[in-house]
Amino acid sequence: MAKEIERKYLVNSDSFIAMATECHHIVQGYLSASPRATVRIRILDDKAYLTIKGITDGCSRNEWEYEIPIDDANEMLQCHEGLLIEKYRYIVPYEGHCWEIDKFIGINDPESCGTPLVMAEIELQHADEQFELPPFIGKEVTTDARYYNSSIAKSAVNNRQ
Repeated sequence: MAKEIERKYLVNSDSFIAMATECHHIVQGYLSASPRATVRIRILDDKAYLTIKGITDGCSRNEWEYEIPIDDANEMLQCHEGLLIEKYRYIVPYEGHCWEIDKFIGINDPESCGTPLVMAEIELQHADEQFELPPFIGKEVTTDARYYNSSIAKSAVNNRQ
């Protein structure tokens, strides 16, 4: 079983773009978004993945991810719950860690209406691992369920109705 340990932060400036070494286009949808287990289909550029994530406990949870044929992913996305999420992911190396910054398309920050949502994530080896924060990092939202991608997909649909 794989364990995902990550922390999430809001981003307070676009300075990460100049620091990025890669940028990827992502479309993802949820087949199930229950708190016990989320099941996600993601298309990242020209590859596709099925991901199952368990219950979040602080900054960690069980995670299983499998590459699947892109045609299957496109068909599965037709069965999604909530909104399809589209975003650009920037990869930013900083002080020995790799940060992933997601710039969501058409989705605003749940806390500040009208502000486009941009979040940074860092995956860690263990929950108490020490790391330096890049200059573009703002408020930590690791344990705020409003910032889970599955919650964003659900709330964005509710906000559009």
